[in-house]
Amino acid sequence: MSGNDNSNVAQPANFAFTPENRVEADRFIAKYPAGRQASAVLPLLYIAQRQEGWVPRAAMDHIAQILDMAPIRVYEVATFYTMFHLAPVGKYHLQVCRTTPCWLRGADQMTETCKKKLGIGLKETTKDGLFSLVEVECLGACVNAPVVQVNDDFYEDLDPKKLEWLLDELAAGRKPAFGSQTGRQGSAPEGGPTTLKDVRRPDSTRLGGAPAE
Repeated sequence: MSGNDNSNVAQPANFAFTPENRVEADRFIAKYPAGRQASAVLPLLYIAQRQEGWVPRAAMDHIAQILDMAPIRVYEVATFYTMFHLAPVGKYHLQVCRTTPCWLRGADQMTETCKKKLGIGLKETTKDGLFSLVEVECLGACVNAPVVQVNDDFYEDLDPKKLEWLLDELAAGRKPAFGSQTGRQGSAPEGGPTTLKDVRRPDSTRLGGAPAE
């Protein structure tokens, strides 16, 4: 279940999709047959969150109306998935993976680096509204641990210095390239391929990327 607690959050009185987002919402709804519109609840919640930065109760009620659902059914979905923020978060929402592979590779250091650098604790937001911090379960990028998800992007193969640099860049309004921060290709071994080096591709290069002799 979601760990979000919005009981003390000031809720807006109303919500409506922007014209552009309503077109996108209708496109998702159209993928399902008549009477099955409720299947579009996840993408509509995501669109609402992308628009507002979080999912207020008014947005859930609006989605329920559009999809002809009881509001409680939308609440059930929104509170189940931790990807939905039921309270405002920072412009850059930092999600530190803490599951076993990341933990073994330094997840605790990632959390402590964020706390020390930003001066906040878990489930807190910096005073300027730029950063918020949480710990999450497996992000599915175990080979490139440790991983910190920033909004929708994964920053992988981190260490404290790389993470501090990333936070500095984001604070300055710059967005570094996401993915591995050591330059590895995908989930290849550190240092590059270690097997099948002599297997040639049709383009006459080896699997390791080197040209054939």
